[in-house]
Amino acid sequence: MTDLTIPPGGPISRLPLKVKSLAALMILIALALAFFKLSSSVIRGESLGFDRVLIAALRNPDDPSLPIGPDWLRLFMVDITAFGGITGLCLIAAVATAYLLVRRNWSTALFLAGTTAGGWIVSDLLKSFFNRPRPDLVGHLVEVHSLSFPSSHAMNSAVVFLTLGALIAGNHTGRGAKTYILAIAILLTLIIGFSRIYLGVHWPSDVMAGWIAGGSWAALCWYLGRPLRRRHQLEPTAASS
Repeated sequence: MTDLTIPPGGPISRLPLKVKSLAALMILIALALAFFKLSSSVIRGESLGFDRVLIAALRNPDDPSLPIGPDWLRLFMVDITAFGGITGLCLIAAVATAYLLVRRNWSTALFLAGTTAGGWIVSDLLKSFFNRPRPDLVGHLVEVHSLSFPSSHAMNSAVVFLTLGALIAGNHTGRGAKTYILAIAILLTLIIGFSRIYLGVHWPSDVMAGWIAGGSWAALCWYLGRPLRRRHQLEPTAASS
């Protein structure tokens, strides 16, 4: 059975520490700059043209209350967007954390819980700071109550699925298995984010910002967890099945 722990080795771990640290720092800086540039564009209203065009393109030109595509696609998007909501993501994170606790991977369970909880807190703080209203260009196909920027569905999905994907992929030595696991984590994040645009409850820039912020938070937590791994505080499996 696959264990959700952070393994001690691998080809990347054999790279010089300075090289890994510099690469991780450059990625985090690039993500931070991308979020800053996008959020600045939103504040100045520069993204609104692109936002309106994309949302309108996803609606029936004869009846903007209807999304493009067959009825099953709308139902699929409603279901998949619920999967990325607070209930769905909390359930996934709680089940994974409980599994780690049963396996006595105490520090890894705390790492996962802290990463996901911290991501949700950051998401709420960002929403309050930017205070952007929801799109009013088309009718909403699901009920929403919170602010719009960044998309919490996109951000929290990125945090949960990318963190879980990295933990699970780290326990496989085959490149194919690692690629498949990470691809599924990325695909779920992208589909959930796109569903928010399709359903008319988020501007595209909201979702893009959510992806960037969520990826940044997951990458930052993963980077900060590396020293703990080297000191064996993020321990390997204590009990095997």
